[in-house]
Amino acid sequence: MIASLAGLVELLAEDHVVVDVGGVGYLVQCSGRTLGAMPGPGEPVKLLIETHVREDRFELFGFVEGAEREWFRRLQGVQGVGARVALAILTVLRPDELARAIASGDKALVSRANGVGAKLAQRIVTELRDAASEIALATDGGPIGALAGGAEGDAVSALIHLGYRRGEAVSAVAAAARRVGADAGVDALIRDGLRELAR
Repeated sequence: MIASLAGLVELLAEDHVVVDVGGVGYLVQCSGRTLGAMPGPGEPVKLLIETHVREDRFELFGFVEGAEREWFRRLQGVQGVGARVALAILTVLRPDELARAIASGDKALVSRANGVGAKLAQRIVTELRDAASEIALATDGGPIGALAGGAEGDAVSALIHLGYRRGEAVSAVAAAARRVGADAGVDALIRDGLRELAR
């Protein structure tokens, strides 16, 4: 299996890039967000790769960051989400945005992607809620887990110590932050998070 590719950009297209590695051109399908981060033709590039091998084809999917590749894998574990739909979701939502949307149950954000209706968005939000608290996300503050920093992270920890599962705590605090504001103090986030869990 191919885990990564490093070479020169040979061609940039609407949904893929061709990377020249030692004279061999690899067609790599990417999200619109990843393609937007690509350098121009002739410039060096390195991509993390997810390899799909089928009876009738061999496909490569490329990512500029590990969090995006991990979400690509997780999304396809949901019935009705294939590689194309996963890339469509990652085109409209950054990994951190996707994690927060899922943690807070915001199916409207997820359904902004092409090919994702309300029912599929609800399934994604429901089935991947715990994943939102597990995947390391790259933010301006460095690699963190979803809602792991500041007052939100402290509120999540407090709810976990009260006996709630991590996925439940993350979802409750994310919902609380949307209502009372992400700049709210730990106490306010815990109080509102507990109200959310009591519903």
